[in-house]
Amino acid sequence: MTGTIPCTSPRATRRAALLAAGAAALAAGCGGNGGGGAGAGGDAAGDGSSPGTPSGTPSRTPSGTPSDTAAPDGPAGRELATTDDIPVGGGVVFREEKVVVTQPEQGDFKAFSAICTHQSCLVASVSDGTVDCACHGSRFRITDGSVERGPATRALPAERITVEGNSIRLT
Repeated sequence: MTGTIPCTSPRATRRAALLAAGAAALAAGCGGNGGGGAGAGGDAAGDGSSPGTPSGTPSRTPSGTPSDTAAPDGPAGRELATTDDIPVGGGVVFREEKVVVTQPEQGDFKAFSAICTHQSCLVASVSDGTVDCACHGSRFRITDGSVERGPATRALPAERITVEGNSIRLT
């Protein structure tokens, strides 16, 4: 007989240890940056800009929470921008509020979620008639949020805004 003794003790196997470690990592990973896909800092573009700064312009809006949890600042909501801040044929990404406001034609303002429907990155910019995601190259039309170029397959969801005089408010 050789010196091998069969193992009958209830000690952990390598498979059980790996499964437990994987489950713990999954639980920790699902825990809590709000699901924005950009981490706690909200800097999906990786450019170091502050989360509340609209892409390409200094922020004039007060600090607040993302639009899905935002509490209105009055009867019509919190002011995002003035109508002069949004270029005709373009738009502005409001990183902190996770919303993009566009003006496809003079006086016609639209708002969409700034979270790309492909893998939840924050969209980076608005140019040449599209809202552009820098993560994987998806582009969405400024007129209706529909996909112009993938890999995203779903449109950006519309957000509610009101325009009163020169003020654009998130409602």
